[in-house]
Amino acid sequence: MCIAVHSAAQIPFGDWGTLTGSFQSNNLLDAPKFNNFQDNSYFDFNLNSKYVVAGLRMEFLQFPLPGYETDFAGYGIGNIFISGKYKNAELTLGNFYDQFGSGLIFRTYEERSMGIDNSLFGARLKFNPYKGIYLKALGGKQRRYFEYNKSFVWGADAEINIEEWINKFQNNNIYWSFGVSFVSRNEKEENLFFFNQSAQTIERLRLPQNVGAADFRTRFQKGNISVLAEYALKSQDPSADNGYIYHKGNAVLTSFSYSKKGMTALLQAKRSDNMSFRSHRSMIGISSFINHLPAFAQQHTYALAAIYPYATQPMGEWAFQGDFSYNFPRKTALGGKYGTLIRLNASHIRSIEKNDIDSSNFVSNTNPEYASSFFKMGKKLYYQDINITIDKKINSKFKLTAMYIFQKYNPKAIVGDDENIITSHIFVAEGNYNISRKYTLRTELQYLLASAYSPIGDIEQSTDHRSNQGDWAFALVELSVVPNLIISLQDMWNVGATKNHYYMAIGAYSYKSHRFELGFGKTRAGYDCSGGVCRFVPQTYGLRLNYYYNF
Repeated sequence: MCIAVHSAAQIPFGDWGTLTGSFQSNNLLDAPKFNNFQDNSYFDFNLNSKYVVAGLRMEFLQFPLPGYETDFAGYGIGNIFISGKYKNAELTLGNFYDQFGSGLIFRTYEERSMGIDNSLFGARLKFNPYKGIYLKALGGKQRRYFEYNKSFVWGADAEINIEEWINKFQNNNIYWSFGVSFVSRNEKEENLFFFNQSAQTIERLRLPQNVGAADFRTRFQKGNISVLAEYALKSQDPSADNGYIYHKGNAVLTSFSYSKKGMTALLQAKRSDNMSFRSHRSMIGISSFINHLPAFAQQHTYALAAIYPYATQPMGEWAFQGDFSYNFPRKTALGGKYGTLIRLNASHIRSIEKNDIDSSNFVSNTNPEYASSFFKMGKKLYYQDINITIDKKINSKFKLTAMYIFQKYNPKAIVGDDENIITSHIFVAEGNYNISRKYTLRTELQYLLASAYSPIGDIEQSTDHRSNQGDWAFALVELSVVPNLIISLQDMWNVGATKNHYYMAIGAYSYKSHRFELGFGKTRAGYDCSGGVCRFVPQTYGLRLNYYYNF
């Protein structure tokens, strides 16, 4: 049984301002014995006034949901802060979230569905000394589940918006900004040793106590055109992610977009090398990241298209993405009576070239272990996704969405599975039929045609940790009764290896501020991803009960 309760309140608090609060609880009671109760609960409230904002979040994950086990378990105050504003300055004490530029060297955020909360606990000052100039300075210790890492992270950011100085820019819809950032991590040395093969001795690693990273960026927009260019670099940072090598990191990101009525276009490119940056050098997994490298790959919402999601490879990748959409107008050859929207998206991500350096003559262990030519790409393909979507209104009652996706996925590089690249063709058809003003019927049919696989040993025992399980089929039917009721039935069927069905039946009812959901079914084991960060979620089976309340 899974129970989710959300409530919100807004209460006047005299001269202090307004008190707002929310409560969320997600619980699971496994079938068939219903004897394993698991719970993720959060209680937030904030006090808002003209000059001061304060907040507190209490969390209870003592018996966490599947996929949140071990490090996630615990309870306590997960977030507490107070922030004050006066004229052009703002000071925050406690836990806070922020981002410099695109996040290449600094981004703290919360994503509960992923179990991510890497806030800093310390102080942050924002200052706007003159129009168009925005400054930030911050420092603190980073949260890691219900603890804080011992290192100290500090940084500063400055951004200039030129259009605020020049009226001609504003009158011609021109925006141009420049930004520069710096972040440093101070962490005590650890006793880590390695075997020097050339000298046949065991030596202690020299670990830098201070690791710094810098970021430079510019963004230009004129009318329908927008261009972004950003460069980041990081000093030597031996860590568990890179195998404790002494190699500097860097990342380059460029983006070009164009939009007008009925058409949009986007082109992006990114190269990163050794850009894993954590507040604890020996940490692995999804916690303790100081920075964030965006994934240049479409985040699919259809079930089968999301079976093989991409996780950013911070140790090095070349990534390209393009997106183009065009809406053929009504009463044209391709637009027909109601118009037709076509969208094409493509992404290609592969390794960077790395050439080993002969270290036999090195007298210290502070030298890089490889060299990488900037413009040369590696031979290893990580991920490729080419998809086309057509949205077409057939008549006044029926709308059809058709999608084709061609994917190549390297499970060994992305999630560590020892398999060859998986090639898949995914077909999706979604129909929405308005039976009447009150009733709407939505259906989905999906099929994933995968490359050949070779099961090893007992299929039932091996598939939990194998990515390629062959072909999949998916079907969904959903009835909406405006404004109160939604009934949904779905089934995800592994046609290839396991022949397992992952079915789900859900009913949702809304009345004023209340929303009640009841469901029963099974979810497959797999990777849950958001923004290029992925975590493994085991299979679940049981009764789900969700309740939402807002007031």
